[in-house]
Amino acid sequence: MLENVLILSAFLFSIGIYGLITSRNLIRALMCLELILNAVNLNLVTFSDFFDSRQLKGNIFSIFVITIAAAEAAIGLAIVSSIYRNRNSIRINQSDLLNK
Repeated sequence: MLENVLILSAFLFSIGIYGLITSRNLIRALMCLELILNAVNLNLVTFSDFFDSRQLKGNIFSIFVITIAAAEAAIGLAIVSSIYRNRNSIRINQSDLLNK
């Protein structure tokens, strides 16, 4: 059971890293970042259940990561919509608003 979950988590993490490196769209990059955070959450909950099922340390850390991911998604989408309003594009290489 542990090996299967770790393989799934590594697969999700790999897809997230590959998508984050190769994406040119800001929304796709945010989605890949969410995949990476979900892979980390899966590892936290799995190791918490595998090593000590009476204590909920991994589950509590997972709730904190989910909260941070929700805040990141809200702030990230607000930034993306602001960039789109100013530049009419959400491509990563065209969002150089801080250079001017």
